Amino acid sequence: MSLFDTRPKVSVLVEQTGERYACATTESLLQGMLRLGRKGIPVGCVNGGCGVCKVRVLEGRTTPLGPVSRAHVSEADEQQGFTLACRVAPATSVTLRVLGKFEKPFSRRPAVSAAAGSES
Repeated sequence: MSLFDTRPKVSVLVEQTGERYACATTESLLQGMLRLGRKGIPVGCVNGGCGVCKVRVLEGRTTPLGPVSRAHVSEADEQQGFTLACRVAPATSVTLRVLGKFEKPFSRRPAVSAAAGSES
């Protein structure tokens, strides 16, 4: 996050991991996560067409940034809080549940060297 980013932000909580990130009220839930280099919400086309970033908003309100593909989120689903994270911005603090293939957050373990085990 830039020091000069003065946009209003709210907290987004990913239910499965308990992780929070700050998201501007003018950017999508997915963009906010990606801007911080976080993982959790699966990333697909980032344009509302693939449905990979489908989430359910459990608490809080969102505002639409564009149309949501009805192939992935029906009107009935949308009324129950289902949406695409790339197509909505948080209007208030949000708690969400990732519905697609869950991407694990960054591991705190050190990366394994490609050369490990090949030395003798």
